[in-house]
Amino acid sequence: MKVRAAVLEEFAQPLVVQDVDLAPPKAGEVLVKVMACGVCHTDLYTASGVDPSGYCDCVLGHEGAGIVEEVGEGVTSLKKGDHVVCLFSPECGECVNCRSGKTNICTAIRAMQGQGLLPDGTTRFSREKGELRHFMGTSTFAEYTVMPEIALAKVDPEASFDAICLLACGATTGIAAALWKADVEAGSSVAVFGAGMVGLGAVVGAKLKGAEHIMVVDPSPVRRELAMQFGATEVLAGGDDIVDQIVERTDGQGADYTFEATGITSVMDQAVESARIGWGLCTVLGVAGKGEQMKITPRFLITGRKVQGGSFGGAKGRTHVPQLVDMYMKGELELDGFISHRITLDEVNKGFDLMHEQDGIRSVIQFS
Repeated sequence: MKVRAAVLEEFAQPLVVQDVDLAPPKAGEVLVKVMACGVCHTDLYTASGVDPSGYCDCVLGHEGAGIVEEVGEGVTSLKKGDHVVCLFSPECGECVNCRSGKTNICTAIRAMQGQGLLPDGTTRFSREKGELRHFMGTSTFAEYTVMPEIALAKVDPEASFDAICLLACGATTGIAAALWKADVEAGSSVAVFGAGMVGLGAVVGAKLKGAEHIMVVDPSPVRRELAMQFGATEVLAGGDDIVDQIVERTDGQGADYTFEATGITSVMDQAVESARIGWGLCTVLGVAGKGEQMKITPRFLITGRKVQGGSFGGAKGRTHVPQLVDMYMKGELELDGFISHRITLDEVNKGFDLMHEQDGIRSVIQFS
């Protein structure tokens, strides 16, 4: 079938929206009609050429939600008409990692996914020039996409696609990091570095867990104001003395939990140093550039601080995303406020421009 899609043809150049061919789903695969898709920093990161694992030509996009149009042979958990959130982080439930209960990083299709291929080592997108690779196993900058069954979370059909598409990446990364990965305790102190989509998600998650003092660090006055709206109790502009500022505001000890959501390594260092002596936990959520490294002074670890990463916030996609959608439907989880711009697929590059300008939190592509 012919579909419109945004193709990355050359790094550091605008995406090209064009007609491409999409083959039907094979065994274990599902054809999804994409209804909404967020324009995420990870898409921009890859398009810029900074991502060491990036590749082109490919159909970008990974923060999507839609409707099942067709299922391939052997698909049992989904049927035509089901509403789904597309997952770059699958959950097979059967690999060693899934069965361990220790991680959300499923290995079932990871090798092929990293090469821009579906599990059988082939692609479903093509055009006259040749095949197009998939992006993060999702490729949701397209009217339709084909994905593995294990990378789709079935959700409440009454939920707004505009809102729940954010749970495919950014919102879940921050919210889940606070809810489950860090498991923030009620009455605790929290410092969040960065008030973009992921950072604000961490604020929401910390508030849901009952954190008493939620500090948000961001140089943008607009984003600091947004942080207050989403549950921050105090906002700070940052600066070279930000660690001292946070330590001072936490009785000289540091925050019980810190979350880094900027991808800037120097800020990651600050997040570690701002964690409480004795038991402070720093969760790194931002993605740094190629070759960049954190610098952790050993004494910060020796004196009890811990550092962890949180891909997708530690969420198990097919388990946790439906739970988050249910929370949204009950009014317990705010998602609509994250949407600052609604655009069309043809305006996808405008979504990148708005991100560069730090205009709003998330642009969402709406498909008719």
